Amino acid sequence: MELPRLDVGEWFATIVDWCTDNLNWLFDGIGSVGEAAVEGLAEGLLALPPLVVVAILAIIGLFVAGWKVGVFALVGFALIDSIELWEPAMDTLALVLVSALVAVLISIPLGIAAARNDMVSRVARPVLDLMQTMPAFVYLIPAIFFFSIGVVPGMVATVIFTLPPGVRLTELGIRGVDPEMVEAGEAFGTPPGRILTRIQIPLAMPSIMAGVNQLIMLSLSMVVIAGMVGAGGLGEVVLQGIQRVDVATGFEGGVAVVVLAIFLDRVTGALGDRSSVSRATAFAGAGG
Repeated sequence: MELPRLDVGEWFATIVDWCTDNLNWLFDGIGSVGEAAVEGLAEGLLALPPLVVVAILAIIGLFVAGWKVGVFALVGFALIDSIELWEPAMDTLALVLVSALVAVLISIPLGIAAARNDMVSRVARPVLDLMQTMPAFVYLIPAIFFFSIGVVPGMVATVIFTLPPGVRLTELGIRGVDPEMVEAGEAFGTPPGRILTRIQIPLAMPSIMAGVNQLIMLSLSMVVIAGMVGAGGLGEVVLQGIQRVDVATGFEGGVAVVVLAIFLDRVTGALGDRSSVSRATAFAGAGG
């Protein structure tokens, strides 16, 4: 006896069709804002001479993560310029930064809500499981329907794909705060909002920044895949190498992606190490 076939895919396609027919105004607004943000940042990065941007990134790496990262940024981004991939690299960096910023603005509040409300956590967990285990390519299909070809579907698919680690690690960090620290703040009559912003979030910052770090790394991997839908940047370079079986082009595009990934990983990792634990401890002891 065979079980009847459930047309799960058809149900999803029906939902996508309904959204396409009835929510065009929303998708047009998201598309306009997203495209303007990515293209504006990319144009800003490309407006300066490459060596100036290389120097700025090296200085950021030096002061945030140490001299080794500063030297790596100087050599790595100079290499990108020397292999004539500066423009696609800056396009990719702009797309990653905008996508990551949007994902952070969504994931951290959701993670805080899940940490402070068990019902929100129970509802969010299976949704996040689905989002995290769904193949990355699947996100491109509805994104193309909603936003056509270009930068925006790549950005939207990237945001959706990268949300789970940000939400999970934010919730984990907030829930992992020592209850005695919270009780100390409450004993001094500190309002719940100030306990969250002055105690829980600073103490959870290493975990939150770990989520941001993972979110950015996933953004980079997804942005390359998004090159398949016309998002441009280094994803398009790698895709051309695959289509033409051009080892040199594919390798150079991959090297540029690696430079971006290592730089962003080290910088965000260093920011995570600079958590405000001492400030939160002092606040808890002093009662705000």
